[in-house]
This record gives sequence, C-alpha cells and structure tokens, in this order.
Amino acid sequence: MAGLPRSDEILADMATALSFFTRLPVPFSTDAGRSLSQSLWAAPLAGLAVALTGWLAFVVALWLGLFTDIAALVALGAMLVVTGALHEDGLADVVDGFGGGREREAKLAIMRDSRIGTYGVCALTLSLIARWLALAALVTPGEALAGLVAAHMASRALLPAFMRLVPNARHDGLSAGAGDVDTRTVQIAALLGAVALLLLGLAGAVMAALALTLWVFCLRRIAMRQIGGRTGDVLGALQQGGEIIVLVTACAMLA
Repeated sequence: MAGLPRSDEILADMATALSFFTRLPVPFSTDAGRSLSQSLWAAPLAGLAVALTGWLAFVVALWLGLFTDIAALVALGAMLVVTGALHEDGLADVVDGFGGGREREAKLAIMRDSRIGTYGVCALTLSLIARWLALAALVTPGEALAGLVAAHMASRALLPAFMRLVPNARHDGLSAGAGDVDTRTVQIAALLGAVALLLLGLAGAVMAALALTLWVFCLRRIAMRQIGGRTGDVLGALQQGGEIIVLVTACAMLA
C-alpha cells in the first residue's frame, strides 16, 4: 500500500517504540535512519506488549489462587516495572508544575525538577487507585485481556495526534527532540487504537473514542493555557488519562 513504511522501516519503528516505551528486550535492530516521531505509529504496539505483560501477570496470580483484587494489583505492578513508570512520571510532573507554578517559566522549571511534590503524589495515587479498581472489576481473564489491550493501545494511539495538534512548549527536551509528526503516522496509530477499542464491543468502542477525543482537546486547552504547548510530561499525562478512560469504559461494557 502506497505511503506505508517499508518492511525494514516497520521492524525498526516497532523496535524503537518498544525500546522507548518499555524496558523489554528488543530482538531486532532500530537502525533504519528513522526518527522517534516517525516511529510513533507503533506506539500502540508497544502498548500491546505492556498489556500482554500485565495480563500474563494477572492470569498467573489467579492461577496461584489469589483474589481478583490482588491479581489486579500484581498486574498493575508488572506493567509499572515493564514501562519504568514512564508515563506516571510525566503525570506527576505535569500536576506539580501546573498546580505549583504561578508563571509559565516557573511551571516548566517545576516540571523539569526530578523531585515530586504533593500535587504529584496525589495525582499518582488517584491514577493508581483508579486503574487498580477498574482492572479488579474485570474478573475473568478474557475481560482483563480485552480491557488491558484496549486501554494500553488506544491511550498510546493518542500521542501522535496530540503532537500534531499541539506545538512544543520548549525548544529542547524530549518532546521537541522527537521531531515533527506527519499525517500518516497519526492515521496509522489512530487506526491501531480504533481496532483495539473494538474489543469493548461497538458501543463501548464508540463511547471510549468519544471520551478520548474529549480528553485530547481538554488537555490541549489546559496545556496551551498553562505553558503554551506540550512537553514529554504532558504526553505522559495524556496517556495516563486515556488509559483510565478506556479501563473505566471496559468496566461499564464488559464487567
């Protein structure tokens, strides 16, 4: 199909996405002269790897006779390990910066500070509790698999679109260094995310897609007002909110 990456580029992009978004070993080379922004169409596939890791931990915990609540906690812990809490760190930094700084530069300085503040702790606590309770409500392995795959793929599918819609707030940093995202990357990622949402059923997919769209534009408005654009931390917060939205939708449609 015209316009799609070549086979060697597909493998390189998948490797880049896996190595950036997870700590999983990558079995093939990332050397194809591709930037991170060009590889972002594969972000949902990295999300799939995270989801399968969490689901495997969930199933093993159930097999060992643990209660569903504990199995959900084990799965959540496994996914935090495999991602290195990358997006959680972004969420905490955003809430600290937006809540603690008075001026734009002060907000950006707080977001770059490696220390975590009270706002960040509260945001992380609420995020972890929300995801744990939502996953615990998906009591069967099939429900957990559908919810996790939909949540982790669709939430990462938002990243290219948000980068396309929102300018960089800084001239340096992770988001700026990733490069510009083209329309093809946005479209492929969105398609992968949409397919994943169908695991929730047609009604659930539509409901989640509408909620995710609203989340993208709400965060865009907030980020523009607070710091005049996006940073890597804002992208992390975007993923966290998207994951929660889809997991809650999965509870409503599957549990």
